[in-house]
Amino acid sequence: DATQVEINPLAHGSVPGGEQDVVFAVDAKLNFDDSAAFRQADIFSLRDKSMEDPRDVRAEAADLNYIGLDGNIGCMVNGAGLAMSTMDLIKLHGGEPANFLDVGGGASEAQVEKAFGILNDDTKVKAILVNIFGGIMRCDVIAQGILNAAKNL
Repeated sequence: DATQVEINPLAHGSVPGGEQDVVFAVDAKLNFDDSAAFRQADIFSLRDKSMEDPRDVRAEAADLNYIGLDGNIGCMVNGAGLAMSTMDLIKLHGGEPANFLDVGGGASEAQVEKAFGILNDDTKVKAILVNIFGGIMRCDVIAQGILNAAKNL
């Protein structure tokens, strides 16, 4: 169920007044598949959301796919392929994407409003680009979610 196990660096030494010739894991990064939460309840109970990017936590709570980047153009899209090509276009024209935010194909108005809020609250974001493929998402839902966000944020 682990998707990543990274132990770096390892150190070799001894414990003062104790064990000799010991290997220490000085730092580690462990990631687990979210769908394994029910099988790995003990591990998932150790999660400390205060150590995570608050944007990631908000997006997860809204059932959105979000990855923060370093740019200043927020992107709201549906579908990973459209997200990647949108970010490529931004970079091609000299911009820098601030995120990867995929609302998916079945987002509600409330999810779109929350997505817009996540983008709007990012102080680095100076513009928001919405690129939605209407074949998998109703554009009226996206539009109403954006209007709700404009009224409520």
